[in-house]
Amino acid sequence: MAGIYIHIPFCKQACTYCNFHFSTLINQKAPLLNAIKEEIILTPSHDNCSNTIETIYLGGGTPSLLSFNEISDLLSVIRKKFSVASNAEITIEANPDDISKENLEKWKDIGINRLSLGVQSFNEAELKWMNRAHNASQSIQSIDDIIDKGYDNFSIDLIYGSPLLNNEDFIKNVKIIFSKNIPHVSCYALTVEPKTVLQSMISKKKSAPVDENRQAEQFIILMKMMEEYGYEQYEISNFAKPGFRSRHNSSYWQGKPYYGFGPAAHSYDGKNIRRWNIANNALYLKSIEQKIIPFEEEKLTDTQQLNEYIMIALRTVEGIDIDKMKKVFGEKYADTILMNAQKFLENKKLIYQQSKLMLTKEGKFFADGIAASLFF
Repeated sequence: MAGIYIHIPFCKQACTYCNFHFSTLINQKAPLLNAIKEEIILTPSHDNCSNTIETIYLGGGTPSLLSFNEISDLLSVIRKKFSVASNAEITIEANPDDISKENLEKWKDIGINRLSLGVQSFNEAELKWMNRAHNASQSIQSIDDIIDKGYDNFSIDLIYGSPLLNNEDFIKNVKIIFSKNIPHVSCYALTVEPKTVLQSMISKKKSAPVDENRQAEQFIILMKMMEEYGYEQYEISNFAKPGFRSRHNSSYWQGKPYYGFGPAAHSYDGKNIRRWNIANNALYLKSIEQKIIPFEEEKLTDTQQLNEYIMIALRTVEGIDIDKMKKVFGEKYADTILMNAQKFLENKKLIYQQSKLMLTKEGKFFADGIAASLFF
């Protein structure tokens, strides 16, 4: 079993905080989509997994910019190349300004059964500061339309900790989740990435810097409110009502194999090979024209695989499975990680239950630092 990720590297405009690979040159869309379809055809199957696809994720960029026919053609090529499970989870990332009742109906007709909506905020001033293409009323309307058209499985993205977002306004954002009974939420702290508009704005004093203390406060508010309303924090940044975990993202965290198609897309064979396509549209196109997939590849060492497991597992509600570590990596490593975890157990940032190391609520804000301390 495997998953597929397709990277659609086009956006209407650049958000201030974004460092993903994308282009606003929408006129390049047709040749690049043809190249992605050719890459799918050229790609050999992973040796250690069946050809059955359980999840498909159209991400970006902004895949909702594509026409119905463009999306349909991509999915048709996938279905000809692979065996797609009848109950496959098929997700499209969409911006609120691209949501229409017509699009929702057509997407459902070609098998799209899950939406990931890039709301980011319900605060008008914050959306303008982020340079988002939509406004707050479009966000609300798009959610209403999604529900009206029978999509019971959908998610929204929210950002917390921006310089414009006080705790009161953040609480208002979160309350909208509950009022609309949204089944899944991915919520991320605003990060100042290199070479972004946001980094430039802060360095030129055109924006206040990110306040890490406020981010911590809002993360605590988020966890408390989501728990009160019955959401499971199954990964640090992801909250779901029972039965609505993202199957695609969960497969990443469980170490399942996946194919990545398109510029900058990543693939994993489920064992020890990672590869990533070139993050340049023009060079990607040129290479595919020559029937060559332009990627780099890395074979993970045993230590890299172990550290990756620690980093990813610790972020999930299941935590680090010590029994699994013993079987896969050896008792020596399992014993060492328990010894290195002792200080975090003592300061109550970790707990150890049923042979699993898990973050406490207090530890979740320090997840990356704790994981780094446990690396080999």
